[in-house]
Amino acid sequence: MSRARVARRIATAAAFGGGGISLLGGAAVGVLLTEVRLAKRVVGGSDDVPPRADGRYGSAFAHQGGEPPLRLGFLGDSTAAGQGVHRARETPGALLASGLAAVAERPVKLVNVALPGAQSDDLDRQVSLLTDPAVPAPDVAVIMIGANDVTRRMPLVTSVRLLSDAVRRLRAAGTEVVVGTCPDLGSVEPVYQPLRWLARRASRQLAAAQTIAVVELGGRTVSLGDLLGPEFEARPRELFGPDNYHPSAEGYATAAMAMLPTVCATLNLWPEADERPDARRGEGILPVAQAAAEAVSEGGTEVAAASEAGPRGRFALLKRRRRRPLPAEQPASTPHTTPAAP
Repeated sequence: MSRARVARRIATAAAFGGGGISLLGGAAVGVLLTEVRLAKRVVGGSDDVPPRADGRYGSAFAHQGGEPPLRLGFLGDSTAAGQGVHRARETPGALLASGLAAVAERPVKLVNVALPGAQSDDLDRQVSLLTDPAVPAPDVAVIMIGANDVTRRMPLVTSVRLLSDAVRRLRAAGTEVVVGTCPDLGSVEPVYQPLRWLARRASRQLAAAQTIAVVELGGRTVSLGDLLGPEFEARPRELFGPDNYHPSAEGYATAAMAMLPTVCATLNLWPEADERPDARRGEGILPVAQAAAEAVSEGGTEVAAASEAGPRGRFALLKRRRRRPLPAEQPASTPHTTPAAP
């Protein structure tokens, strides 16, 4: 069964209260659990408390327009919290808040309620913190969740349902939502086969199902899977932190800058010309399940709802934000050079 069809089954079951869908047989689960125990001995993990990055960014723009700060909420697990780095400015929340302030030329207030170790069942608590009636709801919220759901064997249908509930509540509060989908767990350096293959398969399937659910609720997604996959495998010492599991400062910067255009686009702050799909780069309108399946294979790919709808459901706009040069744009002397992220 194709990734798109499986992702659609998971998202549909999550929306209509269906049971769990397992991607692994009993024997595979036994092998997976054995490999997990071995990997944990090598990977270890970090008990460090992530630096607190809450606060106001872009103070230089405070007196330019007199507008109140944009409000940016951050939810999710240790990756959203910034575990693995020691300076607040190196966390993904701070990086995105700074980038958003620069694009909007307006201060940004960041509130990060992410919790290291969180699974999707903690999103209800986190959303409640952000939508407290005593304070204004965020203008845009970024959610990064899913890795712990895979490693702790939460049924994928349950994981997607819990994420959907969180997105629905945020949207009802008037908040735009961007979800960084489940990262590629097959990129964790000390993890060997067959766990690496199984982890990659499960995390990408979850990411595709997350995309379908989020887009159908009016949110947008950005694929982190491939972004934190081949690049991490090629440069693990630079992009992984000291525990070999969480991203380093450079790794977080790579992920945050891939998400920045989408965060800006939700607030109509990105150049209009860049919002038009470029068919030469494989961008365009696709059935949402097909767009979700394609997005997980290339990091930095955005999927957003399109106005078109067909007999089989909603269509989606697929945008490759981390654009690779077209053949005519490649320098003649380096035809095989992989371009850096913008």
